[in-house]
Amino acid sequence: MSKYKVCVYAISKNEEKFVSRWVQSMKEADEIYVLDTGSTDHTRKELKKLGVHVKKKIIHPWRFDVARNLSLDMVPEDTDICVCTDLDEVLEEGWREKLEKVWNQNLTRVGYTYHWRLNEKGEPVVSFYTDKIHSRFDYTWTHPVHEVLCYIGSKQEIKVNVDDIVLKHYPDPTKSRSSYLPLLELSVKEEPNNDRNMHYLGREYMYYGKWNEAIDTLIRHLNLPTATWKDERCASMRFIARCYQNLKRYEEARMWLDKAIKEAPYLRDPYLEKALLEYELKNWQEVEKLCHQALTIETHQKTYINEVFSWNNTVYDLLAISSFHLGKLEEAIKNTQIALSMEPENERLQKNLEIMIQIQKENKE
Repeated sequence: MSKYKVCVYAISKNEEKFVSRWVQSMKEADEIYVLDTGSTDHTRKELKKLGVHVKKKIIHPWRFDVARNLSLDMVPEDTDICVCTDLDEVLEEGWREKLEKVWNQNLTRVGYTYHWRLNEKGEPVVSFYTDKIHSRFDYTWTHPVHEVLCYIGSKQEIKVNVDDIVLKHYPDPTKSRSSYLPLLELSVKEEPNNDRNMHYLGREYMYYGKWNEAIDTLIRHLNLPTATWKDERCASMRFIARCYQNLKRYEEARMWLDKAIKEAPYLRDPYLEKALLEYELKNWQEVEKLCHQALTIETHQKTYINEVFSWNNTVYDLLAISSFHLGKLEEAIKNTQIALSMEPENERLQKNLEIMIQIQKENKE
C-alpha cells in the first residue's frame, strides 16, 4: 500500500494527439488533473474518457504562471506529492516507486533528469535537471513565460535529485511560440533586475533576428549584479557573438567568443561556437585548434545551456573539413568516418568520404 497520495497536474490546449501517451505514462499517480485553456479539438473529451479530472478556463491576457497556479489549485489539499508535467512529455515507467523511496515528510521538492531534446533514435542530446515535483503547499508559479516554481514557505526548502526518474520531451514542431516574445518583454518590465528573464529575452530577440536588440539586452543581462552563473553568462556572450556574426562584424564576434571561452573554459560550447565562426571565415588552422580544445572537455554539464552541436558529430565534421584543407588527408578521412558513424544517413558526409578516399587512392597511384 502506498504511503503517499501522488497527483499529477498540467495545463493543455489542443493536444489531443498527445493525450493517450501522456496519460499512460502518468497513470502511476493516484489522480491526474488538467486545466484546459481553450482547446478547439478533442483534448478535453479524450482526457475525460481516460479518467482525468478536467476543467476549462480561458485566461486573458494569457500568462503561463496564472495557468499553472490555477491547475495546481485543482489538486486536492490532502495530496502529499504534486507532479507537474506537460502533455508532450513522458515519464519513464516506475517513476512513482523511485519517488516514494526518497520522499519523506520533511522533503519539499525533487529534481530529476529531463531529456529536453531527443534525436531520431530517441537518444538524449540535451539533458538537464528540472524540479517540478513538490509538496502540495508553499509553492507558486511566477513569470508570464518560462515560468518558475518558487518556494514561498516559512521553513527551509529541502530538495533532493533523483537521476533515474526520467522525463522525456516530445515537442510539437507545429506549435507557435509567437506569444513568447511579448510575454518575455512583459517579464522584464515586471522584474527589470531578474537576470534569468533578461537572458531569455535577449535570446528570444536573437531567435527573431533582431540582432541589435539582442546584443543590447544580453549586455544588460551581463551587467546585472545577480548575473553570476558562469554557464549562462557564457551563453549570453556566445549569443552576442552570434548576432555580430550575422551582422558580418566578425572581429566583434571573435572578441565576444574569446570572452565566452574565458568565462566558462570548462564548457565545449564556446570553443565550438568559435570554430563555427572560423569555419565561415575559412581559418582552417583555428578551426582545427578549437575543435581539439573542445574534445579535451569530456564532462557534459546537466544544464539547459547545452548546445546540441557541442555533443553531436559537429566537432568531428569540422575537424575533418579543416584537416582536408590543411592537407592532412588521413586525419580528414578518420574524422569524417567518426562523424558518419554518429549520423550514418548524412549524404553530405557520405559524399565527402567518397571524395577523400578517391583522392587518397589517386595519390597512391
